[in-house]
Amino acid sequence: MKGIAFAFVALGMCLGILGMLWGIQMAASQDHTMAPAHAHLNLIGWVGFSIFGFYYHMVPTAAVGRLPRLHLVLSLLAVGSLAPGIAIAHSGGSEGLAILGSLLTLASAVVFLVTILRSRVA
Repeated sequence: MKGIAFAFVALGMCLGILGMLWGIQMAASQDHTMAPAHAHLNLIGWVGFSIFGFYYHMVPTAAVGRLPRLHLVLSLLAVGSLAPGIAIAHSGGSEGLAILGSLLTLASAVVFLVTILRSRVA
């Protein structure tokens, strides 16, 4: 595995480990109030990034061009703003970062859909 596929899988595993550490911290403190943010970090970060990486590995034509790099950047910005944004909102703060993260997650999904459709005809 190499290129964008490797980047997604490696980052997905890093995000998964962060999510696991956060889960262990919540269990040790018996404070699960941040469970929604933790869940989004695991789902978008670990699961999403892994799926993206394996798709790019299995369909090499999808990994060609600028679109996959845009997808990676949007995905990183999305998970980097969504999980903390949910934590901030859940703590009584502003929902702005969570909203931004949600919109970036949607943009990432749309770019991935375009990538999938584009690679079907390639």
